[in-house]
Amino acid sequence: MVGVTGQLLHTLQVIENAAAHLVNGATRYEHMTPVLRSLHWLPVRHQIMFKTAVTVYKCLHGLAPPYLTEYCMSTSCTAGRRHLRSAYTCQLIIPRTRTSYGDRSFAIHGPIVWNSLPHDLRSTDLSLATFRNRLKTFLFDADT
Repeated sequence: MVGVTGQLLHTLQVIENAAAHLVNGATRYEHMTPVLRSLHWLPVRHQIMFKTAVTVYKCLHGLAPPYLTEYCMSTSCTAGRRHLRSAYTCQLIIPRTRTSYGDRSFAIHGPIVWNSLPHDLRSTDLSLATFRNRLKTFLFDADT
C-alpha cells in the first residue's frame, strides 16, 4: 500500500467512508470525520502508517520474520556512529535508493515511518499492546 497514487488512496478512502455510512447509519451528507472517530477507524493513510509502524516494532523486538528484521538497523548498532546524538534516539538507518520504486519498499518506508514517530513511542520498553494503543491515539490526534 505504500507509494500508491493519490487517486487510489482517495478511492480506498471513499470505500471506507461508504462502509462507515453503512455501519453507523449516517446520512448521505454527514461529514465523515466524526463518524470515523465514533467507530474508532483511522483514515486509510493513517492505517498504512499504523501497519508499517507495528511491523517495524515487531522487527525490532524479534517478533517478525528474519527477512524483514534485516531492514531495521538502529543507528546505535552502526560502527562509527556511537558518538552521534541519533544513536540515543532509537532511530533507524534509512538506506539510499536510486529509483522511486526503491522508496516504496519496506526497507525505506519502514524506517521513515519509525523515525517520524515521537520519542516516547520509539521506546524499547513498551509492550506490543501498549505500543499499538499509543500509536493509534497518536494517529487520531495527528488528524485534528
